[in-house]
Amino acid sequence: MKNAISDLLSLLYPDLCLICGENLLKNEHQICLSCLNEIPRTGYHLQKDNPVEKRFWGKVPVFRATAFFYFQKGSQFQKLLHELKYRDNKEIGEIMGRYAAAELLESVDFNTVDVIIPIPLHPKKYAKRGYNQSEWIGKGLSTVFNKPQDINSMKRVIENTTQTKKSVFERYENTEGIFELTDSKNLENKHILLVDDVLTTGSTIEAAINTLLRVTNVKISIFTLATA
Repeated sequence: MKNAISDLLSLLYPDLCLICGENLLKNEHQICLSCLNEIPRTGYHLQKDNPVEKRFWGKVPVFRATAFFYFQKGSQFQKLLHELKYRDNKEIGEIMGRYAAAELLESVDFNTVDVIIPIPLHPKKYAKRGYNQSEWIGKGLSTVFNKPQDINSMKRVIENTTQTKKSVFERYENTEGIFELTDSKNLENKHILLVDDVLTTGSTIEAAINTLLRVTNVKISIFTLATA
């Protein structure tokens, strides 16, 4: 009876793929397998000294860094990020986090991650949006990695202005001192996977890494859902 009702609701209100708009099959969630296969993956998790890692050379020490796919303004896959950040669709973050994690596990280096830390939002921004998109990506990663997500050991203490249209140096100034550790003991001797949604200049991630480097014997890797 329950399956019959579910099938009827699917006919009346079909679930459609966010990318192509086609009906989703029963085991598909928000994005069909065909579109999932078409996502322009970077494959950087299998490539040391990749372009994402090179962005941080000479700035902060990073063990490994990767992004799941390439972001290009105007592309059909931009919808995934817009849904996540601006259309209250936090679930797509968890879904994409799961898909990305399954591929990250192919890497020996990312397999050694102990804890996942999403880039924190300032409380005012969190209250306005209602959720942290990076935290939802982290949920998907955490489930597949079977490693805890820590949303309490680092917090955002300064609500910096938007990064849009700022120069690289202005972005650096805009993010200086915006994070603070609340529990460093909990992170000692750990391999941290720092998670964000999109990598542009990397200034926010750099600020987070500089904060985490105050922890004893910490190793930091980076994952973003997309890279510009």
